[in-house]
Amino acid sequence: MILTIARKEIKSMFLSPLAWVILAVIQAILGYMFLAQIENFFILQPQLIQLENTPGVTDIIVAPIFSLAAIILLMIMPLVTMRILAEEKKNKTINLLFSAPISISQLVLGKFLGLLFFIIILTSLLMLMPLSLLLGTALDLGKLFSIYIAMLLLLGSFAAIGMYLSSLTDNQTIAAVSTFGALLMLWIIDWVSDSLGQGQGVVSYLSLLKHHQTLLEGVFKSTDIAYYLLIMILFIGLTIRQLDSDRLQH
Repeated sequence: MILTIARKEIKSMFLSPLAWVILAVIQAILGYMFLAQIENFFILQPQLIQLENTPGVTDIIVAPIFSLAAIILLMIMPLVTMRILAEEKKNKTINLLFSAPISISQLVLGKFLGLLFFIIILTSLLMLMPLSLLLGTALDLGKLFSIYIAMLLLLGSFAAIGMYLSSLTDNQTIAAVSTFGALLMLWIIDWVSDSLGQGQGVVSYLSLLKHHQTLLEGVFKSTDIAYYLLIMILFIGLTIRQLDSDRLQH
């Protein structure tokens, strides 16, 4: 049943122009930046040759592109998640789902899995750009894999937070704006950790930017993986609880 809901969700995404527009816009913006990074690499290449520990193509071209992609997707993912449950509430189809022979957990997991399918498609398309460099140079495939996992975990966290905030309202605009605000707060919270004393470690751990940057550098830490998994589990659980409360009211 979860896979059935996920297939229905991903199908409805691609039946609307929004998913196609998002994929096209992201590819166009990052494609331009990707070509600009390659041009900068050729300009800097004579200076890089003189260095002892010269950074590779993956560090100079690929990592900055996906760091930029994370910021762009922070602004765009709320547009993807805003309709996931808010639209169901607005159209009153949520009552049909409540009366269907499925549990709230299956409903939420199915919708989240549909979002993950879209995220995998989006991230895989973005990975085609750095993979094209294999035609002319060598890449650090281990670091490239780390970047891919980092993007999946980051966007999965975005999706879980957005789905929960979408479950709180039947207004898609409110869901999008509140999701963007929550993601932005978690993104920049590390900036204020330096001004704190005793609570600096806790605040720094909550930062999306800190954990994402570590994975982009090719460093796998269990704390970073656990952070993103906890974010997803927490907000999926909150979504289930919210919809369960809504079902009891109906």
